[in-house]
Amino acid sequence: MSFSIDLQVDVDDKDLPGADAFERWVSAALKGHRTRGEVCIRIVSAEESQTLNREYRGKDKPTNVLSFPFEAPPGIPLDLLGDLAICADVVRKEAQEQNKTLQDHWAHMVIHGTLHLLGFDHITDDEAEEMEALERKLLADLGIADPYESA
Repeated sequence: MSFSIDLQVDVDDKDLPGADAFERWVSAALKGHRTRGEVCIRIVSAEESQTLNREYRGKDKPTNVLSFPFEAPPGIPLDLLGDLAICADVVRKEAQEQNKTLQDHWAHMVIHGTLHLLGFDHITDDEAEEMEALERKLLADLGIADPYESA
């Protein structure tokens, strides 16, 4: 598999996973779907997350992960999958509220966002079931417990 990650960190947070962890999680999500590609992961503040969420989803609050799939213009072959904007503050808060390790929740958010870049969604119940089942499997393969099971 040939892929690359452009990791952009715009927050000062000593507990962020290392670049190797982000690569492992993106690789897990892409396995069986893509053999190559580039993903930009931007770790953002609550303020930036809120601005992006308001601008692109009409929701005026920060959120855990936003996915921006890339669509190449016709006739331009690019292996860019798209961008993820992940809010470090929201990920930390959710991990605490859900009694999950911070590292495991980061893994879930990266895999969840990457699956969105691949075209998976959770708007309908059927889509949600398919996406959540895939997330459970990918995380289990990494030794991470079911993120949807109540703690």
